Amino acid sequence: MPQRRSGPARGEGRTTLLVAPHDNAISQRLADALVDVERLFASELSSSLDCVDELVVHIEQYRGKMLRPTLVLVSGMATSADGESLTGAHCTLAGVVEMVHMATLVHDDVLDEAQVRRGGKTVNDLRGNETAVMLGDYLISHAYHLCSNMDSPMPAQVISAATNQVCEGELHQLANRENWSLDEQTYYQIIRDKTACLCGTCCRLSALLHDAPATVADQLYNYGEKLGLAFQIVDDVLDLTGSEDTVGKTLGLDLRKGKLTLPLIHLLQHGSPQIGDRLRSLLKKDDAIQEIRAMIAEHDAVGYATGVAADLIDQAKRSLDAVPDSPARGLLAEMADAVLTRKL
Repeated sequence: MPQRRSGPARGEGRTTLLVAPHDNAISQRLADALVDVERLFASELSSSLDCVDELVVHIEQYRGKMLRPTLVLVSGMATSADGESLTGAHCTLAGVVEMVHMATLVHDDVLDEAQVRRGGKTVNDLRGNETAVMLGDYLISHAYHLCSNMDSPMPAQVISAATNQVCEGELHQLANRENWSLDEQTYYQIIRDKTACLCGTCCRLSALLHDAPATVADQLYNYGEKLGLAFQIVDDVLDLTGSEDTVGKTLGLDLRKGKLTLPLIHLLQHGSPQIGDRLRSLLKKDDAIQEIRAMIAEHDAVGYATGVAADLIDQAKRSLDAVPDSPARGLLAEMADAVLTRKL
């Protein structure tokens, strides 16, 4: 059976937080809590079957910025009475949302025929689509098994509703493949459903676990949703402009699969008819990525998209005004700012 590493060393070198906390107390509290989440993750997914355990060990590399668990933990600290306390339920919830997220990554790689994730082989490239689909299902089923052990059924109900929305967003995106007339509002709805709703849910549900006032919980949802929207826009920009060595995953997949993202939508809607005709003709080709990148750069479509993301981050930070001042609230603001500067 594969040898699992326990304690803080497990997953060493794979988790890169979106932003490093400056406050020593918050830094240590967050680091300890993330170790607890990793231990819970390993314990819940452990199997007596070598073939299953080998896959679970392999997807440890998928654990990148741990954005969603970190949103749970920092939102929990920010809404605690002393500004830094967490409950066992917060750790469980953080493990649940990471399992749900990783399941979507495994399934996304199948849909996109991706070969690289976090610098290593995807499960579908390593073992085939059938194994990848079943592993994604395994992660989802364990997420809800873990959630069912919480004292209240409320978290399971909220997480399941968010997961339903994620699936709807993915189906909505699939239905719009090669729709060269896709508008911005539809794009925003897709990324709100497939990415931002789960980020918002992480923050809101974490606050509710501390019995925070509904107004605070709702504003934290707004914070997480806006951060999630900006995060996805930046992710889409990196798919168009990034380096695979830096980003650590297969790039250009949105173009190859006919998925329009914000820079392209903006250029098609606001460029001249000649630009639109040229871009549509390139989008129908399999080998025009470099030409498309050149068009985007020439007309500053990326600048437009990053401007939208920056506005969303400003909105996210304003939502934090409802949260009591503390180092944890400051960390939430730093996390929002870091979305705009990330390269992976």
